[in-house]
Amino acid sequence: MSSTAAEHVHDLVGIGFGPSNLALAIALREQGVALDAVFLERQHEFGWHRGMLIEGTTMQVSFLKDLATMRNPSSEYSFLNYLKERGRLADFINHKTMFPSRLEFHDYLEWAAHRFTGQVEYGSEVVAVRPVREDGTVVACDVVVRQGEAVTTRRARNLVIATGLEPVVPEGLEPGERVWHSHELLRRLPELDSPRRLLVLGAGQSGAEVVDHLHQRYPGAEVCAVFAKYGYTPADDSSFANRIFDPAAVDEFHHAPEDVKRMLLDYHGSTNYSVVDLELIDELYRRVYQEKVQGVERLRILNASRLAELTRRPEGVRAVVEHLPTGERVVLEADALVCATGYRSRDPLALLGELAGHCVRLPGGGPDVGRDYRIATGPEVRCGIYLQGATEWTHGLSSTLLSNTAVRAGEIVQSLIRAEDAEYLVSA
Repeated sequence: MSSTAAEHVHDLVGIGFGPSNLALAIALREQGVALDAVFLERQHEFGWHRGMLIEGTTMQVSFLKDLATMRNPSSEYSFLNYLKERGRLADFINHKTMFPSRLEFHDYLEWAAHRFTGQVEYGSEVVAVRPVREDGTVVACDVVVRQGEAVTTRRARNLVIATGLEPVVPEGLEPGERVWHSHELLRRLPELDSPRRLLVLGAGQSGAEVVDHLHQRYPGAEVCAVFAKYGYTPADDSSFANRIFDPAAVDEFHHAPEDVKRMLLDYHGSTNYSVVDLELIDELYRRVYQEKVQGVERLRILNASRLAELTRRPEGVRAVVEHLPTGERVVLEADALVCATGYRSRDPLALLGELAGHCVRLPGGGPDVGRDYRIATGPEVRCGIYLQGATEWTHGLSSTLLSNTAVRAGEIVQSLIRAEDAEYLVSA
């Protein structure tokens, strides 16, 4: 192991460089904060859900909820400034939409990330975090990083963990050559050669988009959507319900009683979880109906059903699907199974090792995260540990979404400034 820890101490190490820590880098630069910050990203280049950049799909949040606008409407890192630099500002305005394509928004994110290449170390996987003590006080963290065959260390006074979400597959299923999670979709599809039947698990937006894409891409294939609901549930994107994603709602949620937090999460889960844009639902129903009219039913909706058995075969899979109300089972031979079964937040404490024992936990076992996104620790820990994402139970539904990314980044920067000022006063 080679180490830079003894040579240099960073003010901040960011673990992960997706939209959250990219927004943090922007906020640090725009607010003129002279902190020595470096970001460590496992991927070898910037990428955000590349496997689902399906042509024709659009964002589900307004372009105004970009990396900076909600915090600083005059930011040079805004989506509007990106459009101006790309020469498409007038064209986008004429498009009369608040929701750019997913491909275009990803290009915007890459455009912004390119401006921070000097602060990001790509191909860097964080494998451990270790406390650095002075006289019994944890004053810093050593972040152990694997870069190819080399292992190095970055020492930091503050950590910001933004490791994103991890894909979820149903219990008992393992991804493989013909069983994929939807986040791999576009990378895996070239492996198929004139498929005859494809199965898709899941009733959320990703599931509906995968069904839509496969049905259009392979006109000779049967596409079977399998889910336990009777039908896709429309997303609640109405104006009043969307207030749950406002910056002010985060403040209210964080200070609310625990029973109120649970109530709000239950009430408004339909704004985000296992729901689909109504326009896409209507389009899929239209196709199902037209195929019935034509007598060739290539798009099949196996609703109120579950995957009861799955056998892998060299050329595909053999699935047994059970209709839940009747118990009737049907056997389907398919070329591939796509699990559009969602994501979950990674456990932030799993990465902290020994440091996790110094973190205050909530009754459910998760970390107690302050309003400024700093994990509460014992008084023996002086270094700051901040969390982006995985804070739904403390900060509300917007925690893993883009809605408050810009504002949250600014709040973390202000917390870092306050911590630095306090540290200066103590040392003085």
